[in-house]
Amino acid sequence: MKKALISLSVAFALTGLAGCNDSANAVSTTTTTTAANTQQAMTLSFADFSQAFIDDLWQLSPTWAMYNGKHVNDGYLEVPNQASRDKTLAFVAKHKAQLATFDQKTLTPNELIDYKLLENLVNNFEWDINTFKSWQWDPSSYNVAGGFAQIINEDFAPLDERLTSVVARLEHVPAYYQAARDNIANPTLPHTQLAIQQNQGAFSVLSDELAAKVSASGLTAEQKQLFDMRFSAAKAAITQHIEWLTALEATLQTEGARDFRIGEALYEQKFALDIQAGMTAKQLFEKAVADKNRVQAEMAKITADIWSKHIATPKPEDDKLAIRQLIDVLSANHVKRENFVDDVRQQIPELVKFVNDKKLITLDPNKPLVVRETPEYMRGFAGASISAPGPYEKSSNTYYNVTPLDGMSDESAESYLREYNHWILQVLNIHEAIPGHYTQLVYSNESPSLVKSLFGNGAMVEGWAVYTERMMLEEGYGNFEPEMWLMYYKWNLRVIANTILDYSIQVKGMGEEEAIALMENEAFQQRAEAEGKWRRATLSQVQLTSYYSGYREIYDFREELKTEQGEAFDLKQFHETFLSYGSAPVKYIRQLMK
Repeated sequence: MKKALISLSVAFALTGLAGCNDSANAVSTTTTTTAANTQQAMTLSFADFSQAFIDDLWQLSPTWAMYNGKHVNDGYLEVPNQASRDKTLAFVAKHKAQLATFDQKTLTPNELIDYKLLENLVNNFEWDINTFKSWQWDPSSYNVAGGFAQIINEDFAPLDERLTSVVARLEHVPAYYQAARDNIANPTLPHTQLAIQQNQGAFSVLSDELAAKVSASGLTAEQKQLFDMRFSAAKAAITQHIEWLTALEATLQTEGARDFRIGEALYEQKFALDIQAGMTAKQLFEKAVADKNRVQAEMAKITADIWSKHIATPKPEDDKLAIRQLIDVLSANHVKRENFVDDVRQQIPELVKFVNDKKLITLDPNKPLVVRETPEYMRGFAGASISAPGPYEKSSNTYYNVTPLDGMSDESAESYLREYNHWILQVLNIHEAIPGHYTQLVYSNESPSLVKSLFGNGAMVEGWAVYTERMMLEEGYGNFEPEMWLMYYKWNLRVIANTILDYSIQVKGMGEEEAIALMENEAFQQRAEAEGKWRRATLSQVQLTSYYSGYREIYDFREELKTEQGEAFDLKQFHETFLSYGSAPVKYIRQLMK
């Protein structure tokens, strides 16, 4: 799952959160207001402070609020200029000062976790703007499509009301893209190319279909006229921006571009802020290398047991070669490319039935899960992902985005389908849907702490999804079929390899061919999957480690409790208690449950 599609704290801070109005003097007034802010915080309970923090954040970024189901000012599009960044830094200074007034020793365990999450959040805001500066070198962070799609596609209010917000939001699209071009300096080539692709996808949102909806709506004649004018200006602004990016891409290709690798110092800093795992990135990398060897040994055992069942020739002495050959034979069992999305859709009820029959966790049948083709403006990063509602709109649909294979060549499509074969496609659906991301995010929305629900930890979210894959097989999903376990281990090995790959590329300077070799020869991935992962690793940093980090912490914690509690251990109770704390870092959930 691509975490930018879930409303997590990491989704916020690429271009600055604040709007452009009345913010030019935000930083200059910080010093004079700090004392007042501190005095105000001293009179607040921590619960009051947390709510005030959230309310201030939604004023700072109405779009982020909207993604979480809180409709503060849907018609306002934040312009990512210097005034916006200054206003965000003023927000950081104010709330850092207020946090400092609380004695952490007097907070309850739940409050202390919320404290740590809010502290980490403002530190992340500040670090991204002042140190990481992705707003300069990542052109793909600028795209207006998501906010418009949220308003148009989510049925949270009458259509005319939502279209009124669309008309208002269109006003600042030209200024938004002008600010983007003013910001972009020394960008990377991969992020520039992704920006072109995804902004072209914006026309699938700002489309003739939208214009027809407005024309047929109950908006006034003046509103419709204003829409026509702003709609044309917005499309022209996007077109101009794509043309500018295309010219920039050509220059970067001929003259050279910034390296997409961020290096060890920035990587460790980002890892600490994003993962919050209680270990360094280097330590996690070393742990992953050891785990890779263990999983490969398990795969070698299974291969030896079932080789003659599938292949008539003698098994090679080289274990990795034998594993690869057996996986290649088994991978021919896959769906047809034209049925890929439909097959995913058909598997969901089967997973629901298994979870309910085994009483693994309570599923809420009133929280819709909709399998859909990935919208065009979201394509190009991950083949499958979850778009979940926030805690303010708990009853809204959760979308399981599955990218169809229409745009692939026959060769690429076959490679992709062999990767997501009969067995692995089921594991993918466990991960993304039942009882993985979809289930965890439903529970997160029910957490009594808005802080934990809104500002969740990506490693916990991804780790839960990875944990459920193994848990389901341990409970008998797939009838303990060795082929299923072999393919699961292959999938799990990819999670482990993600950590090795990301660290090796971003810190150690690993190149494309070496990375492809690691994924194909050590993790037994298909060429298309390996090439896609290389692309993803050039576009993100640290996020690929979240899967393995969270998984190991959750699984190890569960096994520890099983040893301590013996026959009294209840798996369903463990799952529901664990998820009741929202999307908090695993190390903090562990503290609460212990």
